[in-house]
Amino acid sequence: MSHHFFAMLSRMKYINRWGLMRNTVAENIQEHSHQVAVLAHALAVIQNRFFGGQIDPGQVAVAALYHDAGEILTGDMPTPIKYDNPDIRAAYKQVESMAEQKLLSMLPEELRADFDDAVTIPDPEVHALVKAADKLSAYLKCVEEVKAGNAEFRLAKEQTFAALNRNPIPALKYFMDHFLPGFELTLDELNG
Repeated sequence: MSHHFFAMLSRMKYINRWGLMRNTVAENIQEHSHQVAVLAHALAVIQNRFFGGQIDPGQVAVAALYHDAGEILTGDMPTPIKYDNPDIRAAYKQVESMAEQKLLSMLPEELRADFDDAVTIPDPEVHALVKAADKLSAYLKCVEEVKAGNAEFRLAKEQTFAALNRNPIPALKYFMDHFLPGFELTLDELNG
């Protein structure tokens, strides 16, 4: 019997983000998920090192790699639509959950439990770090677009930065204070 889980995951590269906005560089959910995994791993390490966290950074990174996997089946719904109305948000959460279960059903029964936590992220601390990294990744996309002269992302950058500042996770604040400034620099400035 053939199983299609990994073949479906490979299609993440075909789902573009920021569908309602003009992009200077397209971003798909596969590359976005990689960036979220790197950022989530960093947040977990920072949380453990400086703020008494006891979370497995590897578990957080793996969950981040899979955090948008359901979008293979649902597509990427633009944030203004997804979060504008509580009824739409609740319905979309249900659709996301169904998509995650459909993906898990594409694994052999013996492996489903091994992938379930990565795909569904039931641990609230892991989920919070992945969500923070996801928002951070969105902000970094905005920074890149504005640096490239794309004013289309100016307001999204401001709104996303404000949302990041409202997040209570101390590791996120640490990351923002110590690492965000580098993303505003040019390559020559980074090397200098």
